[in-house]
Amino acid sequence: MTLWSWISLIALGAWHGVNPAMGWLFAVSRGLQERRGSATFGALAPIALGHALALGLAFAVLAVGAVSLPGRQLRWATAALLIGFGAARVVRHRHPRWVGMRVGFGGLTWWSFLMATAHGAGLMLLPLFVVAADQPACHARAGLSLASGVSYVSATLVHTAAMIAVTGAIALVVYYKVGLALLRHAWFDLDWLWSLALVISGAFALIG
Repeated sequence: MTLWSWISLIALGAWHGVNPAMGWLFAVSRGLQERRGSATFGALAPIALGHALALGLAFAVLAVGAVSLPGRQLRWATAALLIGFGAARVVRHRHPRWVGMRVGFGGLTWWSFLMATAHGAGLMLLPLFVVAADQPACHARAGLSLASGVSYVSATLVHTAAMIAVTGAIALVVYYKVGLALLRHAWFDLDWLWSLALVISGAFALIG
């Protein structure tokens, strides 16, 4: 993996952490419900685990595609999936309903997995693996290895660490300083930017 790959993984992790749908809103809500900041902090571990599992699902699909399709076709399929997913989110622009938040570790992990999957968080990382899929081996260092399980695990750990660091920082700032009134102005814009990021990721897979 190159320095560019690591930077991309960390940057995407930070971007995912900014999105309230990825977890910081739930963490803040837990803290407000239980009236203690430690509850906000305690929600981060299951949120991180659920996010990592969603990435694992996306990487498993990619691994199957890498075995089944030639490199060029894999790139086109990945690009079409991302662009189509992003466009669909623009057309069907829905906000999650934040109710029933008193859940345990397992329930919060499952919720985080579902939210990350539904928002295409794992899909957004796939172009890092396919940009060099149809290039000769001597030129394939620009991306991550499609064949290496170590690459998938490393990518998941680095990306999730960056995501949960940003998620935790935002959750604690909102809990102690800002308050949930921030969402009246921030949520809608971030949701549209998320959809745009999916389309851009698809374009990157296509022309990278």
